[in-house]
Amino acid sequence: MAMDSLTIIIPTHNRNAVLTRAIEGYFAQSAPKAIHELIVVDDGSTDDTEATVVEMSQLSPFPIRYLRQSNRGPAAARNFGIRETRTDIILFTDSDIVPDCELVAQHLEWHHSNPQDNVAVLGYVSWPSHPVPTPFMKWYGETQLFGYGQLRHKQQLDFGAFYSCNLSLKTNFLRVQGQFDEDFKTAAYEDLELGYRLCNAGLQLLYNRQAVAYHHQFFLFVDACRKLHGNTLAARMFFQKEAGRYFLEQQRKRKARVSYRIAKWSATKVMPILRPAKRMLDSHVRFPSIVYHLFFWYYAIQRMDLEDQRLGHEVMEG
Repeated sequence: MAMDSLTIIIPTHNRNAVLTRAIEGYFAQSAPKAIHELIVVDDGSTDDTEATVVEMSQLSPFPIRYLRQSNRGPAAARNFGIRETRTDIILFTDSDIVPDCELVAQHLEWHHSNPQDNVAVLGYVSWPSHPVPTPFMKWYGETQLFGYGQLRHKQQLDFGAFYSCNLSLKTNFLRVQGQFDEDFKTAAYEDLELGYRLCNAGLQLLYNRQAVAYHHQFFLFVDACRKLHGNTLAARMFFQKEAGRYFLEQQRKRKARVSYRIAKWSATKVMPILRPAKRMLDSHVRFPSIVYHLFFWYYAIQRMDLEDQRLGHEVMEG
């Protein structure tokens, strides 16, 4: 198995401007010769994505290939890229993820040290320094959007940390054990569902905190709530899968604990007192983490929990 190069797969849909920055980030890698090919899979964009990728491919120190499909979602786009890959290692990322200059070298170094077919590597994703992220964004990125705040460098992870925005795997393991479920049409739950199946097939997911990339989005509190609520259809699909049923069972056990019920009751009593601080959540005033958690639970998670319960009942009855 060749461990000296990899293929980068980037699915994209109407993100021409930030995609340009992401590709430029790979131009600046410390080991550009380690990039065998960068594959951009255009998921039915209507902007200038194709022209931009073609233009950038003429300036690139490594091959860039443009693939196009109808708007079928990132799961189908990544599978398209997997089928077209010619290397033993794939690095999945997204069009709004800009790599640190050592990203590729870090992923390859860990695969060189862990050549087993079933070993994958998760890298770290943070916010860029400009625009300056708010304290809420930092909390949200580390605990809700992703769970990096709970991970330890070199830790072996379960499927809950199978984040396809900065993730490298052995190509053969993917092709033999399973690929993304194309029933998922949006960027939600499709990576966790695949991670569940691959972990059951023996995947070992290792966390490399030094494989860094930057998520070029800016979230207000209302954006974070809207994103969670917008995942309802994907959640419905997820809960119909084995991974989703497992997740629902774990969630049911957690909510049955007395400590959870006490925390929930306490939150409903405290929130009316804290509500005037809501207008400050998007400022650069730093609140204790528990404050962000209370607000996000009250305005987003609580509503999603009710939807999860309803969907869970539908799954069990079905």
